[in-house]
Amino acid sequence: MENSEIISVRDLTKRFPMGLSEFTALRGISLEFSRGEFSGVVGPSGSGKTTLLNIIGLLDNPTDGDVIILGNPSKNLSVKEAAMIRRKHMGFIFQTYNLLPVYTVFENVEFPLLLLSMSTGERKKAVLEALAWVGLSDKEKSKPAQLSGGECQRVAIARAMVKRPEIVLADEPTANLDADNSHHILQTMEKLNKELHTTFIFATHDEKVISYLRRKITLVDGKVSHDDVLKP
Repeated sequence: MENSEIISVRDLTKRFPMGLSEFTALRGISLEFSRGEFSGVVGPSGSGKTTLLNIIGLLDNPTDGDVIILGNPSKNLSVKEAAMIRRKHMGFIFQTYNLLPVYTVFENVEFPLLLLSMSTGERKKAVLEALAWVGLSDKEKSKPAQLSGGECQRVAIARAMVKRPEIVLADEPTANLDADNSHHILQTMEKLNKELHTTFIFATHDEKVISYLRRKITLVDGKVSHDDVLKP
């Protein structure tokens, strides 16, 4: 894409069935995200943050409206095509690290690359580079149970970044971390954003995360109440 716009959210509505009625999680949201943004969707629990992130990540479908990812309207994508875009172009970081306990740190980070056409040597180079980014080169043979919470989240970041995705979606990535580890994680992501021009979008209500954002989108009751540029 020559255009710097990487994600376009157009009049997005999401309703969930609740018994005989419906719950409206998102109400006609329209947003644009440019390449290399470091943005956050903030708001109280139940405001629609995770729902929006899941739809942007092609993990869920809107009830009405559309999301255009890298020029691809989501409503035109098959399940297979959506999976291919996630596989090639997106990384995901969750508050629960979702590491595979029986595998080593190296194997956990390598996992997304097994779905791509890469040689063993190319995978090894990419994994070691990703572990160096997050300061865990000495932990490649460790299992998740041998790591601290902060180290597990750094492994999750390395796994999300190993394929150098254009977009990383992070849902409450500091929720289980203390202040020191939270700042370490956020500084790591900020550095990767600047060096690789990856677009980061957070869903959070953590003030520590918000202090790093360059753009803050506030959701209230499924609507955008504010969209503020915090830093140039």
